[in-house]
Amino acid sequence: MSDLQSKPTLADRGQALGLRLITRAGGLESMKNPGVRRAVEKVLYGGAKHGFKAQTVAGRAFAKQQSKGAATRVSTTKPKREFDLTPTEDQAMIQQVARELADELLRPAAATADAERTTPQELRAQAGELGLTLIGVPADLGGVAEERSAVTAALVIEELSRGDMGLAVSLMATGAVATAIASYGDSSQQETYLPAFTDEKNPPVAALALMEPQPLFDPFKLQTTATVSGDSLVINGIKALVPNADSSELFVISAKVDGESRLIIVEPGTDGITLEEDPAMGVRAARTGRLTFTDVTVPKANLLGTAEDHRDAVRRARLAWAAAAVGTSQAVLDQLTGYVKERKAFGEPIGYRQAVAFTVADVAIELEGLRLVVWRAASLLDAGKDASVQIAHARHLAATYGAQIGSNAVQLLGGHGFVKEFDNERWYRDLRATGVLEGSLLV
Repeated sequence: MSDLQSKPTLADRGQALGLRLITRAGGLESMKNPGVRRAVEKVLYGGAKHGFKAQTVAGRAFAKQQSKGAATRVSTTKPKREFDLTPTEDQAMIQQVARELADELLRPAAATADAERTTPQELRAQAGELGLTLIGVPADLGGVAEERSAVTAALVIEELSRGDMGLAVSLMATGAVATAIASYGDSSQQETYLPAFTDEKNPPVAALALMEPQPLFDPFKLQTTATVSGDSLVINGIKALVPNADSSELFVISAKVDGESRLIIVEPGTDGITLEEDPAMGVRAARTGRLTFTDVTVPKANLLGTAEDHRDAVRRARLAWAAAAVGTSQAVLDQLTGYVKERKAFGEPIGYRQAVAFTVADVAIELEGLRLVVWRAASLLDAGKDASVQIAHARHLAATYGAQIGSNAVQLLGGHGFVKEFDNERWYRDLRATGVLEGSLLV
């Protein structure tokens, strides 16, 4: 570690210390530097105080690059000989970094971000410098991934969502697009789009848009269509609850192509795309919007991956949302445990009451069950095995018990659970999203 610390990059980049540096430096000591922490907090508090001025859809130009050979892929994780969900040393290190970022950056900004439906620009810039969105991009392409690991991504999403789910979704939506292009894209697509994502100073904002405004939405029964016309695709349809819709510089959307659900890369400046607000009950910091595609024409070369890759993206997105539910549920449990010990009624802490104690115990049990299923599903993906059953279990548990955990916390806090002075009412709203939303995140 001493050799790496002696390099000027760590000293020069100061508060930009992040995942890409941490994974290479192999330690967290610089993160404990009070000067670094104060600088980061100053950046954050300034952004939270002054709010976030929404941008219009940006017009970043992606210069088309010709294929120079086979696409670059992250190698798969080496399977363990025994069943063991304990994070590796590297995973635990990255998890710790994400935990510190959640505590010091996301949590203080969460209430303002939720109220104003904004992600502070300073926070977004900081996340880009920290390399948070590159955990699924191979190191050969400028990312931080030596191997593709769903477990690592799930741990990061979990920890960031413990800070605030809305901000986590807003920030990691860009990572979902980068991961999708790295995982499913051909070499031309990788060389065209990924260099922008690896730009530490000015990475693009992006979104993976699968949702549509229809009841009981099924990502495999899409109403958005893309008709083949020569070397082009003509897209018609609507995508709903798209995070960062008004500021995204690149979209990956889903559409029916020749009867199959596929992923398509779409640049927001393309003619025929209209944007409108689509505010939701939860994850408000992600500033969700609705995209309408009317005869939008893109090159057929913008098809991303195969129909099987679309199915894989849906499964991995559902697992990512379940991981987000784990993180926010942990935040709920942490606050709830302290509250029932401190809050007194009839001369003693309310946690001494059996009904209260049992409810807190139920929250802890349901949370640990969900975390175990999420980690197991992610480990199966990393081993190259079929994890569809475990992902379905995770999805069901997140939908059923995530909202129940949030509701129980609001109930136990009484009046405090209903007001915005406490975080629980926001956490409850966010947890409702984890069992119904599709896309946006990816592991």
